[in-house]
Amino acid sequence: MMRKAEIKRNTNETKVAIKFFLDGEGKSVIDTGVPFMDHMLDLFIKHGLFDGDITADGDTHIDDHHTTEDIGIVLGQAVKEALGDKKGIRRYGNAFVPMDDALAQVIIDCSNRPHLEFRSQPLTEKVGTFDTELIQEFLWKFALESRMNVHVIVHYGKNTHHIIEAIFKALARALDEATMIDPRVKGVPSTKGLLT
Repeated sequence: MMRKAEIKRNTNETKVAIKFFLDGEGKSVIDTGVPFMDHMLDLFIKHGLFDGDITADGDTHIDDHHTTEDIGIVLGQAVKEALGDKKGIRRYGNAFVPMDDALAQVIIDCSNRPHLEFRSQPLTEKVGTFDTELIQEFLWKFALESRMNVHVIVHYGKNTHHIIEAIFKALARALDEATMIDPRVKGVPSTKGLLT
């Protein structure tokens, strides 16, 4: 069974469309109008071995906030839909990723209990023209809409671009691990009997 989703979200501020395949090869087509997010999403798809088409058209003439936030919303919804009933998944994922001077760790629980814990030293205000505070906004909306518990820990790092890149790669690898089908798991990996 192919685990995939196609979600569209249109508001007065943005139009976002995502086709997402959990079991892919790392292939992506990305055009969001926010170049830094294009770069991070490309890394996310590649390092998670997902496949994804992600397009957005937003009010970037104002700033990148609405577009970045809404991509997080739609990507989270797509992951949730692609996961389906969660039968047979590992549920938990943990990944450390170094990027030169930076080391990031992401831990995921596909628990249906959305939470974001974001622990990092202060980032520089911008990378190029991109407002780095939007990374936490993106991650929170992703965690909320995917109904996942996501912990992001930056152990250290000096270069903000490297820190954010390590976060996205670690997010991808942790999500890949958490959503893998494990033949030893019978039904849903919860003593409650459900993860919905």
